[in-house]
Amino acid sequence: MIRIGFDNQKYLEMQSARIMERIAQFDNKLYLEFGGKLFDDYHAARVLPGFAPDSKIRMLKELADKAEIVIAICASDIEKNKVRGDLGITYDVDVLRLIDAFRNEGLYVGSIVVTQYAGQGAADAFRNRLKGLGISVCLHYPIEGYPNNIPLIVSDEGFGRNDYIETSRPLVVVTAPGPGSGKMAVCLSQLYHDYRRSVKAGYAKFETFPVWNLPLQHPVNLAYEAATADLGDMNMIDPFHMAAYGETTVNYNRDVEIFPVLSAILERIMGTSPYQSPTDMGVNLAGCCIFDDEAVCAAARQEILRRYYAALRDRRIGQAGDEPVSKLERLMQKAKVDRSIRPVVQAALNRAEETGRPAAAIELPDGQVVTGKTGGLLGASSAALLNALKCLAGIDHGSHLISPEAIAPIQAVKVKHLGSANPRLHSDEALIALAISAAADPLAAKALEQLSHLRGCEAHTSVILSQADSVTYHKLGMHLTSEPQYETKKLYHK
Repeated sequence: MIRIGFDNQKYLEMQSARIMERIAQFDNKLYLEFGGKLFDDYHAARVLPGFAPDSKIRMLKELADKAEIVIAICASDIEKNKVRGDLGITYDVDVLRLIDAFRNEGLYVGSIVVTQYAGQGAADAFRNRLKGLGISVCLHYPIEGYPNNIPLIVSDEGFGRNDYIETSRPLVVVTAPGPGSGKMAVCLSQLYHDYRRSVKAGYAKFETFPVWNLPLQHPVNLAYEAATADLGDMNMIDPFHMAAYGETTVNYNRDVEIFPVLSAILERIMGTSPYQSPTDMGVNLAGCCIFDDEAVCAAARQEILRRYYAALRDRRIGQAGDEPVSKLERLMQKAKVDRSIRPVVQAALNRAEETGRPAAAIELPDGQVVTGKTGGLLGASSAALLNALKCLAGIDHGSHLISPEAIAPIQAVKVKHLGSANPRLHSDEALIALAISAAADPLAAKALEQLSHLRGCEAHTSVILSQADSVTYHKLGMHLTSEPQYETKKLYHK
């Protein structure tokens, strides 16, 4: 069983109250820069067991009547068709997805801001598309010497050139499809315009990680470094907080490096900076809601190892180099992590050695590990999936949930009509076949009922899986890792 270590309800209550306190600190107007994912924060859910992936949205819904959303997107990201790695969609398309998602939750999206706008054709097309949909779009322009040329930044030729975003609610949440979208600059530009209008608004930052009131080398904070290994982020003691208050808190390098400049900009706009340190700016209280540190540490160590396998895979397929792998190896040493903490790894490797073919292993909620081998009808990931469902349903391992006679016509369609070189069923195809069998077979129906129990289970394969298989495991909520090698020695892999 997954051991819970985080009190999500306490988090929702404390977090909402803290944001309301920060709004009251200013002239009932707060620009809140939201880092990380507002939707589906599975990293936080993995390292803080008990944290709900939709916690941030649930928290904002508690403040729905006081909050509005502003989404920032960088014009150059539109021009370059920058893609979100986790979703496989471009940033401009993700803006549309986010608008729909916020609206579905009853949250008001006020405006879209195209930042760093310099006449890019793709940005113009996107802006016209949004306007055609009835969505307000503002433009923010590049400022020479940003963020260090403070006299220019805080002037009519700097922030003064930007469109002013008309907002109507006390809390303005500024979010974006991904990093580098200009969220902080949007907040500061709004402060500049508000102060010129005699509105004494404020700025704060919401970042879940690193957790400021956990030790620097705590596994949860090391897991954050692991998650951003490709970005080069590094946790560090906040020197400004130490100097101001004599207290040790944790922040990360980019916020610490930019703080003197940010503080100077705030002082220029507001007359005096309300913050003595980067930690002061934050409103996150996740660290206050951990009630079982041992459970959280164990979960974070697992995440570091998963990130390591992901980096090995990315290097193997040519999407990353050696540096993320080296950094993760150093983090594993700090967190005292090795492969032995992940039982599915050795189980999959042992099964592969026994059969001479690719194999997969899944750890069930009770700690039992089941495996699957590559056969003539099913791939290893499909076989492991069906074996896991049998085990969860208490069905004899030798029972057929899908008859071989039913699989043969599916294989014929795949090979003869759809051009597949692999006749074996992928995981999604096996589940569809199982669903069809369930209409007439009580055992298949019983197995199908167990699908929800796979969420949170660990899985490992002895080779890199196809996209179809890896996506299916992800959709089922399983934590998948793979050995960094392909099944064949071909140069091209689908």
